[in-house]
Amino acid sequence: MDTISFALNEKGFMKVGIVCYPTFGGSGVVATELGLSLADSGHEVHFITYERPVRLDTFRGNVFYHEVLPFKYSLFKYTPYETTLAGKMVDVAINEGLELLHVHYAIPHASVAYLAKQILKSKGISIPIITTLHGTDITLVGKDPALKPVVEFSINNSDGVTAVSHFLKEATHKNFEITKEIDVIYNFIDFNKFKKSDKDHFKKAIAPNGEKILVHISNFRSVKRAEDALYVFEKVQKQIPSKLMMIGDGPERANLEVLCRDIGLCDEIRFLGKQGAIEELLSVSDLFLLPSSNESFGLAALEAMALEVPVVSSNAGGIPEVNEDGVTGYLCDIGDVACMAEKAIHILSDPNRHEKFRKNALRQALNFDVKKITPQYEALYERVLLKMAATV
Repeated sequence: MDTISFALNEKGFMKVGIVCYPTFGGSGVVATELGLSLADSGHEVHFITYERPVRLDTFRGNVFYHEVLPFKYSLFKYTPYETTLAGKMVDVAINEGLELLHVHYAIPHASVAYLAKQILKSKGISIPIITTLHGTDITLVGKDPALKPVVEFSINNSDGVTAVSHFLKEATHKNFEITKEIDVIYNFIDFNKFKKSDKDHFKKAIAPNGEKILVHISNFRSVKRAEDALYVFEKVQKQIPSKLMMIGDGPERANLEVLCRDIGLCDEIRFLGKQGAIEELLSVSDLFLLPSSNESFGLAALEAMALEVPVVSSNAGGIPEVNEDGVTGYLCDIGDVACMAEKAIHILSDPNRHEKFRKNALRQALNFDVKKITPQYEALYERVLLKMAATV
C-alpha cells in the first residue's frame, strides 16, 4: 500500500497524528514531548486535540496543530466531542496523508480512533492505531462498568498498545480481558529542557534566609494526597528551617489552604498555582514530596530527579520503578506521614548525604532520557506498519 511503503522508505520518516488531552496532566505532557522529539528526529507530527497542548510552546516547521471545534446544537445536552474528534481525525488523516495515529489515554481516544480507522478503511485507507495507556484510564475511570467494555474492546482492537510502567501493564491485565500484547515504554525526560541552572534569585525570593525548599507538584486531586505533603512539611519544619512550594491547582486547593491556616504555617508555604517552567522552580528545590495513593509512573518525581532533587514518596503503583528506595530518595507506605518526614529529615540534615542523593537522582533520571525512549516508539511504529503492510 502506498502510505505504508512511503512510511518505511525515505529513511524511516513518517507522518504521525498524535491525539491527547492538552492539559498539564501527565498523559498530555508525555504525548506532547514525544511528538516534539519525533519532530526533532525528522518525522512530521500532527497534534489533534481541542486546545493547543501546554507544552507545545515552540515553533517547529514539521509540527502542526489541528483544533477539534465543538459542535453546538440545541438538541444536544452535551457536546458530542467524540464524534467531532473522530471527524477531525479522519479529516487530518486524509488531507495530511497521515501514516499512523498514536492516541494517548484510552478514554475516549482509543475508541474514537477505532471509529476513525473504520471510516478511513471504508475509503480505502489503512492506518494503524497505537494506544498508550497512562494510568487512571485503566486503574480508575476505565474500570467503571459503563466504560469497561468499550475500553477493553478499544485496547484489543488497537494495532499496538503501550503502558508507561510494568505496574500499569499488570493492572491492565488484571482489570480487563486483554488479548493484545502490551509493550512497556517508560515516560521520559527531555534533558535539553530539564537541565539544572543557576536560579539564585528564585531561591532567595522563596527562602531568603537559606531555608531548605521542599516541593510538591500535582493536580491537587484526592488521589495525590497533597494534604500529606503539608503534614510532612509540618514535621520537617520543626527540625529544619524550610519552605514548601505547592505547585499546581485542582479541586483540593481550597481545602489545602484551609489546612495551611489550621497548622499555622501559611507564612512558610507558598501556593504557586500552575506553572509552565517548572524546571526553574525545581532547580532551586532540595526535596520533592510525592505522597500519592496511586501513580502509574510518577512523571513529576522523574522531572524533579532530572534536576538533582531527591524524592520522598509513597510506594504506590509504578513509583518504585522510578524512585529507588535508599538511593534516589525513599519509599514509604501510603499515608505514612511520620515515615516520610523522618526520611526527609534524614536526607536534608546532612549536606554530604543530601549531595549523594542528588547525584543518584540525576543518574537514575538519565535512564529515562527522551533520546533513549523515542527510538522505542519508532521501533514500535515501524513494526506495526510492517505488519499492516504484510496483511494488505
